[in-house]
Amino acid sequence: MSTQQDKIKELVERRAVARLGGGQKRIDAQHQKGKLTARERLALLLDEGSFEEFDMFVQHRCTNFGMDKIKYDGDGVVTGMGTIDGRLVYVFAQDFTVNGGSMSETMAQKICKVMDMAVRNGVPFIGINDSGGARIQEGINSLAGFGEIFERNILASGVIPQISGIFGPCAGGAVYSPALTDFTVMVKDTSYMFLTGPGVVKAVTGEEVTQEQLGGAGVHATKSGVAHFAADNEEDGLETIRQLLSFMPSNNRERAPFKPTNDPAGRMADVLNEIIPESPNKPYDMYEVIGSIVDDGEFLEVHKSWARNIIVGFAHMNGRSVGFVANQPKVLAGVLDSNASRKGARFVRFCDAFNIPLVTLVDVPGFLPGTTQEYGGVICHGAKLLFAYCEATVPKVTVTLRKAYGGAYIVMSSKHIRGDINYAWPMAEIAVMGASGAVEVLHAKALAAFENAEEKAKFVAEKEQEYKDKFSNPYNAARYGYIDDVIEPRNTRFRVIRALESLVTKRVTNPAKKHNNIPL
Repeated sequence: MSTQQDKIKELVERRAVARLGGGQKRIDAQHQKGKLTARERLALLLDEGSFEEFDMFVQHRCTNFGMDKIKYDGDGVVTGMGTIDGRLVYVFAQDFTVNGGSMSETMAQKICKVMDMAVRNGVPFIGINDSGGARIQEGINSLAGFGEIFERNILASGVIPQISGIFGPCAGGAVYSPALTDFTVMVKDTSYMFLTGPGVVKAVTGEEVTQEQLGGAGVHATKSGVAHFAADNEEDGLETIRQLLSFMPSNNRERAPFKPTNDPAGRMADVLNEIIPESPNKPYDMYEVIGSIVDDGEFLEVHKSWARNIIVGFAHMNGRSVGFVANQPKVLAGVLDSNASRKGARFVRFCDAFNIPLVTLVDVPGFLPGTTQEYGGVICHGAKLLFAYCEATVPKVTVTLRKAYGGAYIVMSSKHIRGDINYAWPMAEIAVMGASGAVEVLHAKALAAFENAEEKAKFVAEKEQEYKDKFSNPYNAARYGYIDDVIEPRNTRFRVIRALESLVTKRVTNPAKKHNNIPL
């Protein structure tokens, strides 16, 4: 056999060994845990046959604690490029079968290389995390590697979409890279994120807690808001990432891909003419409104299980990608609180960064009162949502369905904070507060003077009706130009689509600055 053939044979053999990662025994152990391997995950994520791997033969350089005798090609992470629905992406997938996927200096260099390539070429970057954290044997070099990755996450923020999949452990410093990306997808029962594990928690605080209780997908999807999606399994999580990407452009200079639809732009939704209850205190489901106006009723919700009094997510309107923000009357009457404000603000800023128009559906009675909210900084958190809408330069279309009271009215993409086109339904109430509260303030002295309860009740009823006649309709706001038009509910889809199409060429530039100082 020729030397050339020998070298080709060696290459084939070395590739086969590298693809096994930590070996078949550890691959089997990964499968027994209900987890896929790094390469299996990338095969499901990317279009078939599109993956091009980089740095397959990289090995770590550590000699401490016998590490010079433990070396694997690839060193615990698979990196490269491929396509999703024909669009180029750069990816990495940590390989738990190699040293528990722990971060080494060379592993970080591999990840940084594809991150740099993603930014240079203006394409999305996706990371699949399955790691025990820093490689202790490498000490400061491992930490330095994390720092290099974090810096790139930050510099790429708002330039290219960054998506993190958490498909196993993600502990210590490792959690900060996903937290710096745009969206985080976790898998129920097999993934977790925390800065300090249960052992450290018990040693420091005495608290006994499981990994799942401390940082499982359920916890982060419902309590902390760290996870944007909690998938039932890895296949579902990878499909979620593919779906997410379909709504996003490849970078901040492009528009999201157009998705052809057979759903007519002029389709009426007669159900919307009846959806608002007669009683102002009775809830209805905002999901029904969204489903009635978007293309084919398809809506990808973000943060579905956290801060459920506000809804955010992606849909298409006449084929164009749109971000939706909507109050949910079925949860806390749709009030804004700290978490809802944070959730909305982050979503609005993502859409603005990547040229995705915003549609805001308003039914908000105000901000949630109480010491818990005030002590928790609701003023600052509410200001985040206000800030996000104010600075956003993408097309913004707002529809007020029912209530829009007080400061919450202003915050929810009102005309006063650069809403482009603002509609209202005939049932809309736009005022400082509801009738009951207003009467108590406006007629406090008169109410205090009443001795007869029956007469007082009659007076209150008369004054509440007077207030409702004045403000329980959208025409007062329309009289000042704060509402561009009052529309029939069933025509909402058509009117929003036409508004968005009129704003396709919108160009607004904010004042030059190093960066803003959003209230954090």
